[in-house]
Amino acid sequence: MNVILILAVCGMLSPIVYTLMWIIGGWLRSDYSHIRDDISSLFAVGAPNQRLMQAMIIVQSVLLFLFYFVLHDGLKDGGSIIGPYLLIIASIFGICIALFFPLDEGGEIITWRGKMHLILVIVIGILTIAGMITLWLRLQVVEGWELFAWFSLVSAFVALVLLIISGIFIKSKYRGLLERLGVTPFQVFYFVLPLMVFLNNL
Repeated sequence: MNVILILAVCGMLSPIVYTLMWIIGGWLRSDYSHIRDDISSLFAVGAPNQRLMQAMIIVQSVLLFLFYFVLHDGLKDGGSIIGPYLLIIASIFGICIALFFPLDEGGEIITWRGKMHLILVIVIGILTIAGMITLWLRLQVVEGWELFAWFSLVSAFVALVLLIISGIFIKSKYRGLLERLGVTPFQVFYFVLPLMVFLNNL
């Protein structure tokens, strides 16, 4: 198995680790509500099991970074590097969030660290959506990738709409549910893209 295939598997594992993180994190806390509480509260300052949740976020982001590192070569079409590089930068910011910018105690946004968490989450969303669009532009005329190209464009549109909705209702009692809906198109994209790379490099 070549390096591209191995790292494509890493990419597919990333959204699985992320989903397990918030499922396990919620299960370990009797006071946590998946409807009310956001995912980032699981690794906020002073949160129960903070280190475990941080570790899982770091693993998830590193797995994604490793895959994105070979994405350009894995597409094998000689197209623009812009999309893969936007996604690489987004994954690096994900690692930074877990390491240096958890939410403040109780999941609040008070200090510069908590505010940086929110800013970086928004930046990651924008970079990833931009990456989705650039991949659509790159792959829509590439044989074998046309369907994925349109999937990428639709994912970008749905992710943007849900990101805006989550932002509008960030203070509501349903923010946990809305956030989970909001991250779904991203996580599906994070799985489908490496799966396509894997299948096209067999």
